[in-house]
Amino acid sequence: MIGIGAGDPDQLTLQAVRALRGTDVFFVLDKGEVKADLVRLRRDMLETHIPEGTYRVVEARDPERDRSAGGTAYSPAVGDWRSARAGIYERLIAEELGEDESGAFLVWGDPALYDSTLGILEEILERGAVAFEYDVVPGISSVSSLVARHRTGLNRVARPVQITTGRRLAEGFPEGVDDVVVMLDAHQAFRQYADQDIDIYWGAYIGTPDEILASGPIAEAAPRIERLRAEARERKGWIMDTYLLRRNPGDG
Repeated sequence: MIGIGAGDPDQLTLQAVRALRGTDVFFVLDKGEVKADLVRLRRDMLETHIPEGTYRVVEARDPERDRSAGGTAYSPAVGDWRSARAGIYERLIAEELGEDESGAFLVWGDPALYDSTLGILEEILERGAVAFEYDVVPGISSVSSLVARHRTGLNRVARPVQITTGRRLAEGFPEGVDDVVVMLDAHQAFRQYADQDIDIYWGAYIGTPDEILASGPIAEAAPRIERLRAEARERKGWIMDTYLLRRNPGDG
């Protein structure tokens, strides 16, 4: 598993580049025509860092996940999707990888942060049909890229920071922290905090040519972010965004 950062080929670590050059087969899941540029970005990274003709790319169609599932049905829906992915990965490893070859999955950001690939590989090993060993190469996450692009830090002096999801943020602002990074927010949960003294640092398609950034007091920035997000989603058909909420001292 190779963490490839948020999209910029220059953000691959030296360890990641060495891992790329030592790989024979790259497994890439195709998410359909709407997200074809995600596959293209991966191929661009390979072409940037590896000599042509020294590797091959094997693509497979990513299974659809039931995104309408909510509440208690959410976790089972994710579990079903992960198991479907595990079946595809298992087949790719068994059928497309030679006995003496090495294969790699290119993981956006960092494999340890809100990514399912580690769990999927462990599920495959538990099934016992395919045996393999694997290494994990960390990557620069969208979280690191976000704060770097906004020239700020994740935390303030002697203060904690929490990373959570839009689904969790919609249930309430985390207790005991004033700096919260939010990922996987399809419904812009930040809007419900527009009446509080909070600054937002938002970014979409971070590290790619389509990168969009916005920041400021949430009451002022939220409408602008909603507009930018809607325009981008309409233009590209999909969006990947992350943001940091920073509550100012004295706000409850």
